[in-house]
Amino acid sequence: MTDATIEVAGLRKRYGSTTALDGMTFTAVPGRVTGFVGPNGAGKSTTMRIILGLHAADAGHALVGGRAYRSLRCPMRHLGALLDASALHPARTGRNHLLWLAQSQGLDGRRVDEVLEHVGLASAGRRPAGGYSLGMRQRLGLAAALLADPPAIMLDEPFNGMDPEGIVWLRGFLRDLAGQRRAVLVSSHLMSELQGMADHVVVVGRGRVIADTSVAELIAAASGDRVRVRTSAPQPAAAALAAAGAQVTRTGADELHVRKLATERVVAVLTAGGLPFSELAPHRATLEEAYLELTRDAVEYRAAASGAAR
Repeated sequence: MTDATIEVAGLRKRYGSTTALDGMTFTAVPGRVTGFVGPNGAGKSTTMRIILGLHAADAGHALVGGRAYRSLRCPMRHLGALLDASALHPARTGRNHLLWLAQSQGLDGRRVDEVLEHVGLASAGRRPAGGYSLGMRQRLGLAAALLADPPAIMLDEPFNGMDPEGIVWLRGFLRDLAGQRRAVLVSSHLMSELQGMADHVVVVGRGRVIADTSVAELIAAASGDRVRVRTSAPQPAAAALAAAGAQVTRTGADELHVRKLATERVVAVLTAGGLPFSELAPHRATLEEAYLELTRDAVEYRAAASGAAR
């Protein structure tokens, strides 16, 4: 299998007075699923379109296996991509849609039936694609991305329209592709969709990279020094912990979140004060918490708080 690395370096792009990309830089390497996440308008789709040569960057470069996508002969053999699941002729059957793509790349038509089977569309392949649900069109788009058996896969919001079973299936499918030493780059604006699947995440906002790290490191950083305490005496416990220098937030009838105080010190303070507690554990952030914290200042459109809306 040829080099699968997807490299983005210093991409800049403006549309009139709007800056879409402001030095976007990251790498998706073989053998792992890289989540490409950020709010709507963060620059994810623009970056992917530049990788595919559909848009031209004002500065910087995007390479697949060390070469520009436009310079590749039979480019689908190097990078399989899904940007828009609805970009198909509605009167064509799913199978004929793939046969047309296969012929454009000089591929054997037998590969079409293989990929339809892989994505679970074998029984629907001879039906007009215009009658497919969004989830089925996503599967057909994934089949098209896999058609030439490329070493790199790039998908833009592939979970859209998937039912819960489809989301679970797609997570496992993409993990399997990474296990075959392919580079898998998956764009999403919801970190929860990547739960248990992505090895690495590139978090972006306002056209630039905010974080480029492993999932484990991201969760550890977001978890910080928080401790969750469950107690039948929340008010006196909170007061005692605050007096010891902690920042305390009451998050439930009998639950406190404590910051700026080590777990051992929280235990000591409560024990010394004779304050009961039934549970005490370091807080482990979810991927979604970590994402929301990172992108808090990068969201372009934000709704009013519910109270204000009323």
